[in-house]
Amino acid sequence: MVIFKTCLTLAISRIKLLQNKRDMQLKLMRKEIAQFLQSGQEPIARIRVEHVIREQNIWAAYEILEMFCEFVLARVPIIESQRECPLELKEAVASIIFASPRCSDLPDLLTVRNLFTTKYGKDFISAASELRPDTSVNRTIIEKLSVYTPSGDMKLSVLKEIAQEYNISWDSSKTEAEFNKRPEDLLNGPKQISNVTTITKLPQSHKESPKAANHVPIKPPTNAANSNPTKVNQSSVEGKMVIPVSSESNDVLERARAAIAAADRASAAARAAAELVNVNFNSRTLQGANR
Repeated sequence: MVIFKTCLTLAISRIKLLQNKRDMQLKLMRKEIAQFLQSGQEPIARIRVEHVIREQNIWAAYEILEMFCEFVLARVPIIESQRECPLELKEAVASIIFASPRCSDLPDLLTVRNLFTTKYGKDFISAASELRPDTSVNRTIIEKLSVYTPSGDMKLSVLKEIAQEYNISWDSSKTEAEFNKRPEDLLNGPKQISNVTTITKLPQSHKESPKAANHVPIKPPTNAANSNPTKVNQSSVEGKMVIPVSSESNDVLERARAAIAAADRASAAARAAAELVNVNFNSRTLQGANR
């Protein structure tokens, strides 16, 4: 019982000290943002306001934690006299357990958490830490201590609040447009992918076209991997689908054949060099053995 009271008293004192310090920091940060807005440096103000929002969230969470610590401190005798956690204390106890590892500047809360572990068991602690459905952690504590990027509306609201606090005539239209930009607008990328595959279907003709000599019969594609991005002309030349073979395709084929021939020649040269090395090595080995 003495350890409970001591740790809770220390936690309350530390929270009050940190709250006073954080309050001064917030006032200074808000004043700096007001100066940025007044001087037209809105991009810097938009970045700095995120830190202000995080500090304000921590301040609000610590205020609730201080109230819960005082509430539990006043009921330490009840905690000691009962084996299970009293129903009226579940929210306060669960909130302290959840917040203790997320408040690194409040080491006393970790000691209180360990005392609760000894008192109520690891399952009770795990339920509060993991936010299981049957837990009673305060929702505001969860929201304020969660790490997330503030929304554009939230940042805009704080910026307007700061401008009003310091009587600054600030036109927020530019910042509103910046916050309302979609990710694709920021990246300046395409909004949709156009289909480059165009397939045209021509009426069948019973007469062979004069350009049929430049056509190569192929089998219909069996899957998407065999599809050709160029335009496909369908005609009835011996009952098979044909596509025109352009001079560019012939050039590509010729380059491919030349590359294959060059690779074959290089492979043959490499094999000849390897055989020559083996012959020289064997001759040296025999000479060494004769000596």
